[in-house]
Amino acid sequence: MLKELRIKNLAIIDDLTVRFDEGLNILTGETGAGKSIIIDALGLALGDRAQSDLIRSGEKEASVQVYFDSAPASLHDLDIDVTEGLLMRRVLTAGGKSRAYLNDTMVTLQTLSELGKSFVDIMSQHEHQSLLIAENQRRLLDVYGKLQPEQEKTAALFAGASKIRQECDELREKTRERAHRLDLLRFQVTEINAADPQPGEKEDLEEERRILANLTKLTALTGEAYNLLYESEGSCLEQLSRVRTYMKELTAIDSRLTDAARTVEAALPLIEDASIALRGFRDRYDLDPARLDFVEERLETLKKLEKKYGEGIEALLQYRDAAEAEMKSLESTDDRLVELEAQLVVKEAELGKAAALLSAKRTKAARQIERLIEEALKDLAFNSPGFRIEVNQETGADGKARVGPCGSDLVEFLFTANPGEPLKPLTRIISGGELSRVMLALKSILADLDSIPVLIFDEVDAGVGGKTAESVARKLKLLAGSHQVICITHLPQIASFGRQHLKIEKRTVSNRTSVTVQELNGTERTNEIARMLSGSITDISLRHAVELLGKGL
Repeated sequence: MLKELRIKNLAIIDDLTVRFDEGLNILTGETGAGKSIIIDALGLALGDRAQSDLIRSGEKEASVQVYFDSAPASLHDLDIDVTEGLLMRRVLTAGGKSRAYLNDTMVTLQTLSELGKSFVDIMSQHEHQSLLIAENQRRLLDVYGKLQPEQEKTAALFAGASKIRQECDELREKTRERAHRLDLLRFQVTEINAADPQPGEKEDLEEERRILANLTKLTALTGEAYNLLYESEGSCLEQLSRVRTYMKELTAIDSRLTDAARTVEAALPLIEDASIALRGFRDRYDLDPARLDFVEERLETLKKLEKKYGEGIEALLQYRDAAEAEMKSLESTDDRLVELEAQLVVKEAELGKAAALLSAKRTKAARQIERLIEEALKDLAFNSPGFRIEVNQETGADGKARVGPCGSDLVEFLFTANPGEPLKPLTRIISGGELSRVMLALKSILADLDSIPVLIFDEVDAGVGGKTAESVARKLKLLAGSHQVICITHLPQIASFGRQHLKIEKRTVSNRTSVTVQELNGTERTNEIARMLSGSITDISLRHAVELLGKGL
C-alpha cells in the first residue's frame, strides 16, 4: 500500500507531504489547485521522464519520494533491505540530471521505472496504463480463462523446439568449417602417427647423442682406464695381487692386520668387475659414426612436432588422442543433424497443436469477458458501447502462424463509445475521461486477477454526471476492496464514497504560491461536498452533502 508521498521544490510546491489510507482515497479541489501536479510528482517518483523546468523557481534541485509499506520479493536480488517497507526517491537537478534511490540505495532510472509499474497503475498518463500494453492484455486474458497451464506447456514446447532448431542451425552453419577442421585433424593425426613417438624416447635419444658426440673421448678414456686397472704391465690388479701376498705373510705374524688383509682381498673382485665393465663399454663405443646423424634427425623431428602440438612426448600423444576423438565426433555430425531434424519435426508439430488449443481457449474466454465489460461500460455512461477482444494469429512472411513462447496469438482490446463507429484499439482513445472509464470497467471486471496493488484514476468522472456518477463511485469503491484506489474527482457523488478525503488548495504566502493538502473529516468534509455540489456552501447543499455521504458509507 502507498502510505506517503513527499514533494519538495517541484513546480509550485515547496514542501508537501500527502498521506494515503487503504481503500478509496479521494482528492478534490478547485480547478488549477495543483491536483495534477501531485499525480505528476508521483509519476516522477515511479520513473517517469523529467524536465529541469519542473524545479521550483530559485531552487537548485527538487525531490519526490513515495513510501510503500511492503515490497516485492524481487528486490532481494538487489540486496536491498525492505523489512520496514520501501522508499522510492527521485532527485532532479537544475542541470537536467536526475538520481534514483530505493531505500537510499542508488539505482538506475530503468530499475525505478520497472518497479514503479509493478506497484502503481495511473489512469491518465499512458506510460503507466498497463492495460494498454498488448502483452498485459494477453496475460490478463490467460489469467481470466485460467489458461496458465496451456500457456506454460506451449512455452516449454517452444523452448524445446528452439533449442533443437538452434543446434541444427549451428551444425548447418559449421558444415564448411567442419570439412576444413576434419582435413586439418586428419593431417595432424597422420603426421604424429608417422613419426610414431614413444614414451621416454626423447630422453634416450638425447643421452645417446651426448655419447655419440664424445665417442672418441669415451673410447680413449675407457681404454686407458682398462689398461691401468687390468691389462698393462704393473696394472692396478697386478699390484693389488702382490699386496694380498704381503698381507697374508703379515697376518701370519700379527693377527691384528687381519681386517686390513680382508679389505684388500675384497677389493680384488671389485677391480676385476670394474675392468670387465670398462672393457665392455670400450668395445661398445666402437659404433658407426652415421648413427649420430640418425639421432640428430630423429630429435629434430620430435622437436618440430612438439613446437606444433605441445612440449614432451606425452603432450604429443595426448594431442593425437584428442584429435582422433574430435575427428570421430565431427564425422558423426551428419548423422546427428538428421536425427535432430527428425526431432524438430515432431516437436514443432506438438507446439503447433498446443498453440492452436491455447488460441481456441483464448477466443472462448475473450467472448465471455466482452459481455461482462460491455455491461460494466453501460453503467459508466456509455449508452451503446462496443468492446471486443481480438485474438488473431501472428503470421510470418510465408503466411504460416508464427508460434512463440506465448503461442501464436496477437491479443488486442478494442473499444468504441458510439454506435456505428468502428472499434479502435485502447491506445487510440483520445479522451482522457473516456479512457479512464474504460479502464475502470476493465479493472472492475479483472480486479481479482490484477496484481498491481495501487490504482490511480485522474478525473475518471469527465463527461459523467447524475446517476452515472454514483455508478462510477460504486465501482470505484468495489475496486477499492481489493486494491488501494486514489481518485481525483470533481463530482461530489464520487467524493462521498471515499474512505479518505484529501482537499488540495493553492495559496499565496509572501508573494509565493504553494500547494497544501488537508485531510477532511466530519464537518470539513461535509462542507467540501457541499461546495462541490453548488459552488458555495448553503443549507440546501449541506443537506444534500449529508445525504450523499450517507450513501457512501
